[in-house]
Amino acid sequence: MRKLLHVVGARPNFMKLAPVLRAFEGRAEQVVVHTGQHYDANMSDIFFQQLGIGHPDINLEVGSSSQAQQTAQVMTKIEPVLIEQKPDTVVVYGDVNSTVAAALVATKLGIEVAHVEAGLRSFDRTMPEEINRVVTDRIADLLFTPSEDGDENLRREGVSPEKIQRIGNVMIDTLVRLLPAAEEAIAKSPLATWIGKPYALVTLHRPSNVDDPQALLATCRALASVARDLPVIFPVHPRTRARLAAMAADEPASLHLCEPLGYLEFLGLQKHATVVITDSGGVQEETTFLRVPCLTMRDNTERPVTVTIGTNILIGRTAARIEDEVRRVLRGEAKHGAIPPLWDGRAAERMAEILSGRAQVASNV
Repeated sequence: MRKLLHVVGARPNFMKLAPVLRAFEGRAEQVVVHTGQHYDANMSDIFFQQLGIGHPDINLEVGSSSQAQQTAQVMTKIEPVLIEQKPDTVVVYGDVNSTVAAALVATKLGIEVAHVEAGLRSFDRTMPEEINRVVTDRIADLLFTPSEDGDENLRREGVSPEKIQRIGNVMIDTLVRLLPAAEEAIAKSPLATWIGKPYALVTLHRPSNVDDPQALLATCRALASVARDLPVIFPVHPRTRARLAAMAADEPASLHLCEPLGYLEFLGLQKHATVVITDSGGVQEETTFLRVPCLTMRDNTERPVTVTIGTNILIGRTAARIEDEVRRVLRGEAKHGAIPPLWDGRAAERMAEILSGRAQVASNV
């Protein structure tokens, strides 16, 4: 039986891993390695619980550090794991440091690498994630893309067509499966009082938005202005919370700030939001599937399908646009969008069929 070793390290990876694990049940021996890139319980452990993944088989406990240090630590710690486990395929997810680190080590050991969510590009090399995406795609053997633009990017970069397999968005598989549980979870949470009422949901964590004190202060003021017309719920990422504390600024009383939420609770809030304001790639995808207007505080996105087809609007990092675009939504001028092709909850199953088919061909040679 084929042996797969899955490498995950940050919260978005977990939502992608869950459906793939289920799709390969009975088809492959599977080992899950958690690098520990996200180590906070609210950002990691609770996700494993809610997604039904269970505890990872191996935790490298890398923790937080600089880009270079974190990548190097993952590489150093995962090499003996790969040598001992001897997987047929290492499966990496998304675009975090753990992704590129595991891909590099596996490739140098002669182990096949499959990249889930391949081909996405923001074309912004100042983003560490963009470097991780490009490098991983150059060395991976199998590239599972979520949308047509991913295929086009890879072909333009000279990737052999036989390596590219468009399967759809595995994170949407998780959303489809757990949306009923998310509705139940939010109904039981203290945030249940918001369901059925209009509100904006905010999540911001990228350095470009939260590391500059003046920019962060301007954003908070814009959100406070929005809150005069529309309540604002803001689960605060640990990075953002630390920046607010360092500024020694009073948290705007008009904003409903709370701790980071579990996957189910946050999904439930997204489902019922009037508008979502974010800088997260995954949230852009989830709001597109849920048909909820999304305002993304970035100048670019590696998920352009959420803009060309979905509900997403790029508003840049100018806080003033937040107020303008929210007012448009409140006037009934929201972007409704559509759901991209193959975002149907079956992406992981398609991936399993492809890999299983390749294994069968190889065994017959």
